[in-house]
Amino acid sequence: MLLIYGSDRFYSFKLVETNQLEMKKLSLLLVLFLVCLPLFSQNTIKPPKGYSQDIGNMISMLDNLKQRVERNVAGLDQAGADFLLDENANSPGAIIYHLAATETYYQAYTFEGRGFNAEEKEKWETALSLGEKARKEFKGKPIKYYLDLYDEVREKTKELLKTKDDKWFAKKNGTMSNHWAWFHVMEHQANHMGQLALITKRIK
Repeated sequence: MLLIYGSDRFYSFKLVETNQLEMKKLSLLLVLFLVCLPLFSQNTIKPPKGYSQDIGNMISMLDNLKQRVERNVAGLDQAGADFLLDENANSPGAIIYHLAATETYYQAYTFEGRGFNAEEKEKWETALSLGEKARKEFKGKPIKYYLDLYDEVREKTKELLKTKDDKWFAKKNGTMSNHWAWFHVMEHQANHMGQLALITKRIK
């Protein structure tokens, strides 16, 4: 009866039903968009409180990259921390140590105008250079050991940079400006972030 005499009403019913489904989909998409909006809005570069504009922007980028570096390795077990992709590779733990060592070097260079002293060389030189000596020495420690070193170094970087302004940041320091030196620290992190992403995908 409905199909013969009321086909128009049947069609209308189906149209309303379809429209209701579409509205539900649109509503769901709108809710998801509103929920995710704060996450999207966080993808900005702006200085944290207490820093000058240019230095603060650099801190924002350094910390963003550090977080992404750490996401690649945070869940590694001991075998993962010591994993070598091949005989000439560096382990994830050694690479994190290397990042901390490089940042420590640029602390000395930009804030004190020097390289490592004897005590600092003892702690950081192998990690800075990597290679065979690092492959022999940097094993048997959990990934947290390396991440804690990285955290300590970054906290010191932020404390030191907080004492400076953008005039100091732009100042020439040897063959580079202080700004360029910390830009290099940032791009160095990005380089090893890609390396760690590749290595950790090969860990079984």
